[in-house]
Amino acid sequence: MGSIRSRRRLLVAVGTVLALGAGASACGSSDSGGSSGSSGGAKGKKVRLITGVKSDPFYITMTCAAQAEAKAKGMDFTADGSAQWDVSVQRPLLDSTAASRPDGLLISPVDTSALTPSLKQIQSAGTKVALVDTTVTDTSVGITRISSDNEKGGRVAADALAKLMNEKGSVIVISVKPGVSTTDARIKGFTEEMGKYPNIKVLPTLYDNDLPATAASQIQSTLAAHPDLGGAFAGNTNTGTGIATGLKQAGKQGTVKVAAFDAEPDEVTALKAGTLQVLVAQDPAAIGRQAVDQLADAFEGKSVTKSIGTNMVAITKDNMDEPSVSKYFYKSQC
Repeated sequence: MGSIRSRRRLLVAVGTVLALGAGASACGSSDSGGSSGSSGGAKGKKVRLITGVKSDPFYITMTCAAQAEAKAKGMDFTADGSAQWDVSVQRPLLDSTAASRPDGLLISPVDTSALTPSLKQIQSAGTKVALVDTTVTDTSVGITRISSDNEKGGRVAADALAKLMNEKGSVIVISVKPGVSTTDARIKGFTEEMGKYPNIKVLPTLYDNDLPATAASQIQSTLAAHPDLGGAFAGNTNTGTGIATGLKQAGKQGTVKVAAFDAEPDEVTALKAGTLQVLVAQDPAAIGRQAVDQLADAFEGKSVTKSIGTNMVAITKDNMDEPSVSKYFYKSQC
């Protein structure tokens, strides 16, 4: 989610919404694995959602949309999520869900490989699995995968920052942890795109384990070690919040330009205050809604789209009040 690079820098600068691509890749036939009570369509089917971090507004927004769509289709839907981004926390949720033998499972795996055996087991037992937001490396897992084009989003963030930095100085990436499909892709896109700017030095990526306080400390340490720091890229919501806090405490808000992924309430507040300059917002509601739709198609014996990329928009202080943009702000509750 076309390659529009230098133009995107200009578009971000003038506050124009960037549609980074949408739609789906090639369709495939629905998975042949059956599920309990597989006849009779989607109505009454038991569907469970396991998100990456239960309290994250990104996942709350996804859950709200999935729940509404499932209700409209008459599904038995419940959702849960990890207390933190950790395999050891998510695995018990997956095991508990597997024991209940749902007809369908939507899941945002917190690692690209560690949960694969469990996912293959629940899939082989007849549950139709849809991967939402994050994925696993094993392509045999999941009848559909729905997420943002995170690599392209990283490139957009790079172009936006380079423009704001006048294409010179040092820039730092702070993200969650290695081995997360979405944030790994964002970092890849960002660092590759920054290679276009010879006068910008990309510092080694730091990881905050999804802790805002750690990100705040890291940005302050980076400032001390690199006085020419002109930009920072936050890999996710909590990191963006932490960077904004750290820069405010250091008296550097607005001096160090920040591009952050997501548009959760604290980030929107930081954008208004000028601590963050660009938010690359995803569409978690579309991810949740379309995942339920794909499961419904599978239950009804229709073709299932194997991979779907959802829209993203670039939000700036200049365009954030436009209804076509503000609709992408994340929710803290349904």
